[in-house]
This record gives sequence, C-alpha cells and structure tokens, in this order.
Amino acid sequence: MKLAVIAPTEIPARRANTLQVMKMAQAFVGLGHTVRLCAPTTNLGSATQQSVRPSWEDLARHYGLHERFEIDWLNCRSRLKRYDYGWRAVQWARCGSADWIYTRLPQAAALASQMGIPTLLEVHDLPQSRMGAWLFRLFLRGSGARRLVVITQALAADLEKRFDVKLDPPFGLIAPDGVDLERYENLPGPPEARRRLAAGQPAPLDRLRQDGFCAGYTGHLYRGRGIELLVELASQLPQIDFLIVGGEPGQARALDDQARRRELPNLIVTGFVPNAELSLYQAACDILLLPYQSRVEASSGGDIARYLSPMKLFEYLACGRAIVASSLPVLQEVLNERNALIVPFDQPEPWEAAIRKLLDNPDLRDALARQARLDARQYTWEARAARILAGL
Repeated sequence: MKLAVIAPTEIPARRANTLQVMKMAQAFVGLGHTVRLCAPTTNLGSATQQSVRPSWEDLARHYGLHERFEIDWLNCRSRLKRYDYGWRAVQWARCGSADWIYTRLPQAAALASQMGIPTLLEVHDLPQSRMGAWLFRLFLRGSGARRLVVITQALAADLEKRFDVKLDPPFGLIAPDGVDLERYENLPGPPEARRRLAAGQPAPLDRLRQDGFCAGYTGHLYRGRGIELLVELASQLPQIDFLIVGGEPGQARALDDQARRRELPNLIVTGFVPNAELSLYQAACDILLLPYQSRVEASSGGDIARYLSPMKLFEYLACGRAIVASSLPVLQEVLNERNALIVPFDQPEPWEAAIRKLLDNPDLRDALARQARLDARQYTWEARAARILAGL
C-alpha cells in the first residue's frame, strides 16, 4: 500500500509525538509498504527551507531510524494553528495518489474523512476545546474514516462515553506505543555499559561508579515526571547513582545546578541524548524508574496522566532491567507484579524501600528483568503497525 503519513508537528524536534510518528513510518516501511511523510515548516522562501532541512543521516541519529522513507516539508503559518497545513497535507496526499492517510493531526483527519479519503486517525488524548471536539466528530462522520487508533484503554473508555461512539474492532483499536526491539539485542551488562559511556563522554559520566549500583530515568523533565522525587531519593540513598538522561537544555542545567547546590554527586544529569544512542544509557542502569505523578505535564502544558503510554516504558521492558513504576492506573495496563515493582506515586518512602529491596535482592532483579524482556516482544513498532493496518 501507499501510505501518506502526516506528521502533527515540525521535524526534527524533541517532542515525543515526532519520535512516535517517525517510528511508525519506519515500521510501515519495514512491513513492505511505500511511505511518504510530510511535516510542517514555518520557514519562508525555498532557499531558507533547503538550508535548514536536516539530512537523512541527522534524522536517523536523532530518531534512531534504520529504514529510509521520503519526507516532504510543507509551508504553513503559525498563526493559522495547523489548519492551512492540514489542508495542504491532504492535497499533498491526494496528489501523491496515496491509498491511505495515517495521521495524528485532527485538522487533516477531519478534512480527509469528509472528502472520502481512507483515513486512519491516531488519538493520544481527549479532543481539547470545542473546535477539537468538532474536528473529531467530523472525522467520525466522514465516509473516509476507516480506523481510530487509541493509545490506552482508559482513553478509549472516555472517548466512547463523551462522543457516544463504539470503539470495537475493526474500526476502533487500542494500541499502546512500541519499541525497536533490535536496538536492545546484545546490550552489555550495567558495569560494562557504564565503562563505555565514561570512556566515550567523560563528563559527567565519569562520576558513575563502575562497580556500584545505578538507578536510571530517561525522558523529558517536565513537571509531573517525578524529578523532585528522584532528587530526594538521591539524597536519601547516597550509595546509589541516579542517572537522569533527557530534558531540554535549560531544564537539564537547572537540575544539575540543584544537584550541585545540594551536594549530590550521585545525581548525574546528561541532558538530551539522541534516540539512536539511548539504549546504552539505559543498559548502564541496574534498575529503571518511572516516577510519574498524579498530574503529568506534556510539552503543550496539558495533563496526560490519565492516558499516557510513555515510549520509555517499552524501552525499559526491552532493556531487560528491573523497573520501579508509580501506581498510575494507566501504567498498569502494561505493567504488573511480574515485570515491575509498583509503588504509590506520591509517597517517597515506598520508593526508597523498593529501590533498597532491589539493591539487596539480585534474584528479584533478574526475575523482573527476564519477564520485562519477554513482555517487550509484543510491543514492537512493526507489530503495532501490522495491527493498525490489519484488514485494510
């Protein structure tokens, strides 16, 4: 099939939605489909656009890609809030004779569905505002609506209730996020991974104790991700290194400054790491942490705690490390007592107890890690893509 993938935001970027859409485009290619992706740009003038467009090699490193696909950039105006881009993207897909449109952009999905173009819409949150709800209903009512992909069971239930729509197969599909499982094959053990990191990038990774114990977190540093909890844990557990990988530059610097002020040499902050290199950082950890709180801020500032399906969760599973996760109900759609320790999200003491338990019990660590690795097999990006296209 010829798939037109309409990205919702600019590429490249550090937003999770751009990583997810690039991984899905790659997965479709891996299944043998012809894929062309478009992304918005607000740069004016063809010369300017050409000068800022990244090379495929840069994109592949940034997003951890190994399958190539074509990308087109479409001009849009920021003040029009993606409506002009949605229109141009649908026309771009028609001109390319695409068999299907796959997108997370509601403006494009609504228009394409109303025009009768076969469309698959992926949704990660309840539609926001009256306009968002109107666009979602336009998609549902259009003759082109072929499949609605929903990220979690919790979101599916709330969409059904709010919009009086049945999300049963084949139209509705619940599909958690995924992982490139091959990037987690033959990873070194934690001490060797730490040695490689320290050799390749000495500061601040030279502070990692090679034969010590390391707890890791990878991802954004927005509010609600539990970063304050990690700082407190680093203070209470000085014998353990806490490796924090990710965040915008200003956020990472602020966290590093906080660690220095509090004299926490065991709190090691790297800042952003390209996705292609992330697995080695995760492998350097003896355990991996998901300290999400009751309210989790997205890049837009909205609260996604009820519906989130973090890509780091599936990377953690694939990495084959014991996981300690907060007790958010949505995380327990994937995690359970066999593949993780689940503790209250708002109480530091159980987190400290859980980490100490894993520190003192290598057999428990190994058992959780083995089950996590087994469970990761059902969450590959290509398996997800195959489910989304099944029957079409």
